[in-house]
Amino acid sequence: MSLRINDQAPNFQVDTTHGKIDFHEWIGDKWAVLFSHPKDFTPVCTTELGYMASIQSEFDKRNTKIIGLSIDPLTDHEKWLKDVEEVGGSPIRYPVIADTNLHVAKLYNMFPADETGSAEGRTALTNATVRSIFIIGPDKNIKLMMTYPMTTGRNFNEILRVLDSMQLTAKHKVATPVNWQQGEDVIIVPSVSNEEAQKIYPQGWTTLKPYLRKVKQP
Repeated sequence: MSLRINDQAPNFQVDTTHGKIDFHEWIGDKWAVLFSHPKDFTPVCTTELGYMASIQSEFDKRNTKIIGLSIDPLTDHEKWLKDVEEVGGSPIRYPVIADTNLHVAKLYNMFPADETGSAEGRTALTNATVRSIFIIGPDKNIKLMMTYPMTTGRNFNEILRVLDSMQLTAKHKVATPVNWQQGEDVIIVPSVSNEEAQKIYPQGWTTLKPYLRKVKQP
């Protein structure tokens, strides 16, 4: 079955560079970002893992864990992460999954369920679909899914922006407009009547259309 937004994130038990984990137990009561890679020792992915290490403190501030995945064994991960640290200039403090049997990639629809074989003998090209990002909430439901081509490095600043938006909108009855950044005006969701909005926002709001009401970020 295909995964959709708000589906329960499939759970799994797997070996990582931090030992064996149960994914849901590992998430606990936090948010989580799972980002996958088709192969160790690939250039774009090397820059991505390094950048994520350099901004891990930003995810920590947002009560969010990060975890990488690559379809190679732990022995390769250990060697590759030394390169990642050298290139990125930051230590890798988050775990990286060794998805050698393709189990997690299949669970998360990055491969067809009937894909056969293991990591051995596979190339980055045959694993090209394993370039996805999932944001998962404390309820263990999928909040965001994105897949990138191998030649395009991912923008993890955008992931932080989306995470800020989702955490804000989970707490308040608002949505965020196009290109929204932390601290900018937000939108009162249509399900909130003007009467209810007056109680929540006694300072008032700006009505651009009856269905589009902007207000300062709560």
